[in-house]
Amino acid sequence: MKLYHNLSQISFLKKSYAFKFLFVAFIGIHIPLIGILFFVLFSSYNISVASIVIFAIIMTLLATAVTLLVLNQLIMPISIASKSLDDYRNNRKLSVLPTEYTDEAGLLMCNIQESIYESESFINEKQDLIYMLSHDLKNFAGNPQGLAKLILSENPSESVRHLAELICESTNLQFRYIENFIKLLKEQDQVAKLNPDAKTIVFTNIVPFINEQVEQRLLDKNITLNVSLDTSEAKLRIDEGLLVQVLVNLISNAIKFSYFDSEVKVRIFSEDSKLKISVADKGIGFDKNQIEELFKKFTKMSRLGTANELSTGIGLYLCKKIIERHQGTLNAESEGKNKGAEFKIEFEL
Repeated sequence: MKLYHNLSQISFLKKSYAFKFLFVAFIGIHIPLIGILFFVLFSSYNISVASIVIFAIIMTLLATAVTLLVLNQLIMPISIASKSLDDYRNNRKLSVLPTEYTDEAGLLMCNIQESIYESESFINEKQDLIYMLSHDLKNFAGNPQGLAKLILSENPSESVRHLAELICESTNLQFRYIENFIKLLKEQDQVAKLNPDAKTIVFTNIVPFINEQVEQRLLDKNITLNVSLDTSEAKLRIDEGLLVQVLVNLISNAIKFSYFDSEVKVRIFSEDSKLKISVADKGIGFDKNQIEELFKKFTKMSRLGTANELSTGIGLYLCKKIIERHQGTLNAESEGKNKGAEFKIEFEL
């Protein structure tokens, strides 16, 4: 940026990025000519044609190399602007660009800077609005539920009781959707802003936390969780808490679609310079043509679990988003209906 800044102080180059390039190229082209001219005019020796040719070639090569190095420095504003845009798109990192220059490169940096801040402001305003609307929607949904519970407390007839229970069930589902929608927004923010350095995750330390969070679901359906740790630790670019959340979601999903008295298997192992985690069940499975639909946001493939558990259709979407944001992959496999399913996570080691 120093060369670009210095050239921007010259009055006739100040407002044109193209003129800066032409100016550097012009000087680079004429350095060999000037050098040859001085060599011929001021040399005290008889100069042969071969000496002049050799000197001209050397001067041309040197001038070309210097010119290319200088031009490479001159494109620094473009590189900085591009990096700033990539940092924001990939990591939501707000960079500060120099915006005082008036040529094309300066205007580009200024426009990128303004666009980034406008985008960030729009995202924050949109999320604040959605949080506010979600809060109000919960209040609105709570009113009919309160009335339905009041009806139930009055010992109504069987038909009225059934209708009141349906109202409660419907509002509970609305609450669940609203809460998961807010969770989706928060998780997207968290995933976008986190870009941790690689650090060691000890799997023997996180398994107890996972067991604790899925224990009641396992008991409800008498399902056994079998965890196999072939690798005790690994160095990964993912926050430990996020990895735990993904595994809890995948195991909970496996439990939801598993039959009573069955088994969910979790295996963590290393293979081909990769850390692999698989979560397999013997539940209802899915067709191969449904795999892409599984990971879509608010997927139409949302189904009731084997004990009529409700689904919001965003759990697997969040899992895939988190894993891919941290340079991993998440895929699903199933041999078909009622043949179980397996979800596989892979990270490069």
